[in-house]
Amino acid sequence: MPQPQAIASIDACVERIVEACGEHVVLATPLGLGKPNRLINALYRRIARDPARRLTIHTALSLDPPSPSADIERRFAQPFLERQFGLDYPRLEYVAAMQADTLPANVHVHEFYFQSGSMLQSGTAQRDYVSLNYTQVARDVADSGVNVVVQAVARRVRDGTASYSLSCNPDVTLDLLDCMARAGMPKPLVIGVVHAELPFLAGDADISDGCGVLDIVLEDASCSHRLFALPREDVDDVEYAIGLHASTLVADGGTLQIGIGALSDALVQALILRHQRNADYGEILDRLEGSNQRTPLAQRIGGDAAFQRGLYGSSEMVMDGFMHLRKAGILSRLVFDDEPLQRLLDDERIGLTLREGDAATLRHAGYLPRVLDQTGLDRMRRFGILPEGSRLRGEHIHVGMDVTLRNDFDDPQSLKTLDEVIIGRTLCGGRYLQGGFCLGSSLLYEWLRNLDGNDYDGLSMNRISEVNRLQRGYEALAARQRRKARFFNTCMMATPLGAAVSDALEDGRVVSGVGGQYDFVSLASQLDDARSILMLRATRIVKGRLESNIRWNYGHATIPRHMRDIFVSEYGIADLRGKSDQECVVAMLAICDAKFQEQLVQQAVRARKLPPGFRIPQAWKRNTREDLAARLALFRERGLLPAYPFGSDFSALELRLLRVLGTLKRSIASPRRWPGVVAALLGPGARDAEALARMGLSRPRGWRQRILARLLGGMLRQQ
Repeated sequence: MPQPQAIASIDACVERIVEACGEHVVLATPLGLGKPNRLINALYRRIARDPARRLTIHTALSLDPPSPSADIERRFAQPFLERQFGLDYPRLEYVAAMQADTLPANVHVHEFYFQSGSMLQSGTAQRDYVSLNYTQVARDVADSGVNVVVQAVARRVRDGTASYSLSCNPDVTLDLLDCMARAGMPKPLVIGVVHAELPFLAGDADISDGCGVLDIVLEDASCSHRLFALPREDVDDVEYAIGLHASTLVADGGTLQIGIGALSDALVQALILRHQRNADYGEILDRLEGSNQRTPLAQRIGGDAAFQRGLYGSSEMVMDGFMHLRKAGILSRLVFDDEPLQRLLDDERIGLTLREGDAATLRHAGYLPRVLDQTGLDRMRRFGILPEGSRLRGEHIHVGMDVTLRNDFDDPQSLKTLDEVIIGRTLCGGRYLQGGFCLGSSLLYEWLRNLDGNDYDGLSMNRISEVNRLQRGYEALAARQRRKARFFNTCMMATPLGAAVSDALEDGRVVSGVGGQYDFVSLASQLDDARSILMLRATRIVKGRLESNIRWNYGHATIPRHMRDIFVSEYGIADLRGKSDQECVVAMLAICDAKFQEQLVQQAVRARKLPPGFRIPQAWKRNTREDLAARLALFRERGLLPAYPFGSDFSALELRLLRVLGTLKRSIASPRRWPGVVAALLGPGARDAEALARMGLSRPRGWRQRILARLLGGMLRQQ
């Protein structure tokens, strides 16, 4: 196959695309970090100024740094954003145009997943949104007539030879190319754009010299910039409670899928406490769960002991949590792409380090045939059972160090000699984590760039078709690798009958997208010992008022009720799988905020889902934010449940200001708190010079800035 063509400038690459694609450029580009922003921007401008041409973009998760609007928000955020994203971060120009509904008439952008909430007010984005499960994207984008694919890639040079990795995004590109090839469609022009900050990752992502995949390699230094890094979030009492409850459902020796955000951070911190500070973990659970401690479900499918066998990660998204679990010694269960070998490991008939007698075990299990052929020998070398230099020599096998044995393992002497050879050898070729794409903090990217040894070899970035579903033709192996899988996702709302709302509002506007959530709910139903677990906050604050996230009905559902499984709120766990409607309603009431239970009971009775006269148990009336805070306060004080369990991207001063600005925002929104605002504005006291300087208010100009400086100073004093 021919080597990819090298191009050294963005402008030349744009002209090459226009030349190859003609009047209508149909562009596919990965979600998240995989976009080569500067090349896309240049192509967008080139087409936008030529009405005779058209540009259609198929993508998802077009990352864009926040753009604070209010003056006080800008004063706080701008210095932080410059530090977090850098002054040269190339924002995607089509995103700004979509948000402003000013996209040129000859440009269309079809996304299947939005940055959460970013496009709620965009008519352009809402009209051109395409609702797809993650595993369906390659198939449907292939049908759209894609004629060019652009993707950021990592480049590595060894012994003068360059190799390439799809890095954080092998998720859709390879599946897309295969779909088009199977359908007899022409291969699109595939352009790899070298990005110096991307980590070189293994698995399907490693495309070697790029032949057969890449047609062009663009290496323009301006295409390398700081990667989009998500600021690390704080974790509140509600989120910690959800994470703690959820952590009891994770089985030792099992499999983990988690998403991103504060709920996932809380779950990861809870798992680390369970493993490293188990006595403290048990004490927190006793206090949190009270008389309902160690629910029967958790006892049956999960646990609360430290991890002995460890966990395997199989997740569409590789995020910070997996890094922390790996460092904590939890993400340590290795899986192998060999079903008989995996079965022997799962049944604990052999271990990762081979012991005396394992040769006989391999023979009795049929893994070791009577006579090894070349294929069998290669298999045993691949997984480290035999030394790399082992080779066949007539009727014998040479295994190095002048050791030769007869190639007949029904011969006791051959089996004994083989046992002596393999004792103490460690299996290789296993992995502890597979993912489809990466997104997280700058610390995650640094960790990925610096992986080596077993940490590097055991992380595999793969096609989404291999992560989010059972691989066709390898179902038995894929199921065994994902044993005791717990697929954790979050949702915005749920109904007592088990439907989940995760991606859109009832008027049809899309908040984010389905992504892979349905894939994992479906996958859990296909695996005998897997569970889908949806985490949700029981309430939310809307315009200063508390509202329930458990609603009798909602005009949109992401996950239908017939696929109901497990829900976790801050008040506990609701197991809905295989339950009657009445049992589901009762279970969901038990994890609902006390303020909304009576209303839900009345609605359920009217709908004939609860009998008349149903009474709410006294224990459920403790489901309040105040009671929850009291239960966790001691552990907050002891530092077991820190606000930022994995560190913060904000300075200590910025954290102080964040608390004050949050209080100020809530106070302004609530008339009953206005006296406190007035007191802060009019009260005496010294100025907090450091805080005011950080907000650019050391020397306020005009009456607006003077009022803002005085108000902020007063709130800081009150704090």
